[in-house]
Amino acid sequence: MKIIISGGGTGGHVYPAIAIADELKKRGVEDILFVGAEGKLEMEKVPLSGYPIEGLKISGFHRQRKWRNYSFLFKLITSLAKARKIIDKFKPDVVIGVGGYASGPVLNAAQRRNIPTLIQEQNSYPGVTNKLLAKKAHRICVAYNRMEKFFDANKIMITGNPVRKDLMHIDNLRIEALSYFGLDQNKKTILIFGGSLGARSINNAVEAQLDLIKGLEDVQFLWQVGKIYIDQYSDSNIARLDHVHVLPFIDRMDLAYSCADVVVCRAGALTISELCITGRPCVLVPSPNVAEDHQTKNAEALTKEGAALLVSDKNADQDMIIKAVELINDKRTQESLSQNLKRLAMPQSSEVIVDEILKLGSK
Repeated sequence: MKIIISGGGTGGHVYPAIAIADELKKRGVEDILFVGAEGKLEMEKVPLSGYPIEGLKISGFHRQRKWRNYSFLFKLITSLAKARKIIDKFKPDVVIGVGGYASGPVLNAAQRRNIPTLIQEQNSYPGVTNKLLAKKAHRICVAYNRMEKFFDANKIMITGNPVRKDLMHIDNLRIEALSYFGLDQNKKTILIFGGSLGARSINNAVEAQLDLIKGLEDVQFLWQVGKIYIDQYSDSNIARLDHVHVLPFIDRMDLAYSCADVVVCRAGALTISELCITGRPCVLVPSPNVAEDHQTKNAEALTKEGAALLVSDKNADQDMIIKAVELINDKRTQESLSQNLKRLAMPQSSEVIVDEILKLGSK
């Protein structure tokens, strides 16, 4: 069987795609080709995971700077042409779209040739591209309930989002994690991160509460600021506090989750899936700068289930750290959030999605 996996752009698209590929390979599927967008995360991470990848010169549609869409149209046309060539040369049995710029041209080309396609929609509110592609898709794997308002209910299957296997068993890693990050085993830990690149508003919200954080004797902070912000914060007043540990990037998220009593983070699909698997009580601060404001909708979906606390990005300076401190001192709410998160977890997501892929390929 030959499989194409298309899409990427962010870790929320790339890492689930790699998890699917790993499960396919485990089942004996060797011919797997990725198709991504040139210059995006997938062009680095996919080869590091041992898979070949082709790049398309594709970018997003600019809603504000509409004059820039002249280049978008050119890139779209050339990407559609290259996607058709890739499909004709590789001759896949199934094509999978995980979201991101590249998935549109590739799934469109496959659908025009009557090749079975599967969409893996990570968010609670799908983007325009997936809504269009879904009309001819054979199967749509989703992570949230009530997605029939966007997609054909007969095509939907609730599978959850694939996550890295190293997050499945973290409860016995706490001692190793505290040592790895140089943390005090006698203090509670708040983990703060804004995605792999960091988030300016989250970083600003931490700094805005310097006086509060300074007075917290029994709490320590593991704070990933992002590589592009490390110079700004590494020598700041807050970074000089003994109980604040500032990092540009966390390469061992399994250890970070393991030692965290409370997590403060964005509400991307991958992050939420990781929180569900690990069951870590969380304060979500959704990014307002994403298509369709889907992070807010992701966060609201969790809060409706009693599985997370929500602070808006515009109120982060005033509320984020206060809410996190209140939570770390409220054991009952922590336990309730953790139980509700784990109830939403789908640890076998990769396996279930691959079952559907193999069914489509066998037909």
